[in-house]
Amino acid sequence: MSDLQQMLGFYEGILRCMLWEQGLLDMHAEGRISGFYHAGRGQEGTQVGAIAALAPEDYLFYAHRGCGYMVARGMPMDVLYSDFLGTSQGSTRGLGAGIVHIAWPALGILGQSGTLGGSFTLAVGAALSGRVLDERKVTLCLFGDGTSNRGTFHEAANAASVWKLPVVWLCENNGWAVSTTFKESCAVGSIAERAAAYGMPGVVVDGQDCVAVHEAARTAIERARDGGGPTLIEAMTCRFRGHYEGDSQEYRDREQLERLRRERDPLDVIASRIRAALPDADRKLSEIRTRVSAEVAAAAQKARAGTAPQKSRVFEYVYA
Repeated sequence: MSDLQQMLGFYEGILRCMLWEQGLLDMHAEGRISGFYHAGRGQEGTQVGAIAALAPEDYLFYAHRGCGYMVARGMPMDVLYSDFLGTSQGSTRGLGAGIVHIAWPALGILGQSGTLGGSFTLAVGAALSGRVLDERKVTLCLFGDGTSNRGTFHEAANAASVWKLPVVWLCENNGWAVSTTFKESCAVGSIAERAAAYGMPGVVVDGQDCVAVHEAARTAIERARDGGGPTLIEAMTCRFRGHYEGDSQEYRDREQLERLRRERDPLDVIASRIRAALPDADRKLSEIRTRVSAEVAAAAQKARAGTAPQKSRVFEYVYA
C-alpha cells in the first residue's frame, strides 16, 4: 500500500468514526438512547491509527471515549447503533440499557471491564492465553490518562513486562480526568515516563496525527509479536466535547477549546497531509465523504427499524 493510499484510508476511517458518532448523538437528542455517552470527538486519529496497525487475529480492549475503536476495527455500524437502541439486532441482543460494553470476538474485540481500569488485567490474561496456545496474537489495550492512575495498570504493566507478554498499552492523554487536569492528577510529566519502571519502552506521539500514531503502534506491535514484550505509547490528544453528553465543561477555557477544534482536528490534520501529496485532493475527499455519509445513514436507518427483545431475553445465560 502506498503512503497516499494509507492516508486516504485514515481519512476515511476518521470520517466514518466521526459521522457514526454524530448519528448516535442525533438519536440521543431524539431521546432514543438511555444511559450516558462519552463522546470521542477529537480522539479519532489515535483510535484509527493504532487499530489499523493490528492484524486480523489480534485482540482489542477499547476505552470508553466514544465508539471509534469498534467502528475502526470494522464492527458493523448498524449493530453498534442497535446496542445503544437496546434492540435485538445489537451485539448484546437487547441487553445493556444503552450503555455499551460489547464484545465482538470475530474481530478480536474482547470488550471492556465494568469499571475503568479493569481492562488492564484482562489484557494481560488475553496476551497470556496467546502465549500458552503458542499463537502470535498481540493485545492492544487503550485507556485514558485518568485511568492510568488505577492500581490495576501498575499490576498489569509489571506482569506483562516480567513475562514479556505481547501487549501494547496505549494511553489517550487528552489532559482531562473528567474535570481534573493532567497536572493535578499525575505526579509525572508524562504517562510514558512510567514505562521505565517496568522495563519497557515508553513513546510519546502526537495523537492528532493518525500517521504518527500508526507508525508508533506498528513498531510496538511488531516488537510484541516478535517476543520483545510490551510497549507503552502515550498519544497526546484532544477531547472536543464534554466528559459525557450534557457536561457543560465550565472547567475548561473556552478560547483554548475553540483553538484546539480549529487547529488540531485529526480529520483536518490528515486532510492537510493528503492535499500536500495529491493535486486533486479535494475532489477525492469529497467522493469519500459522499460514500461514507451514505454508509452511515444506511446503518442508522437499519438500526432504527430494529425490534425490542422479548422479556425472556433477560433470563438467557443466567445460571443458578
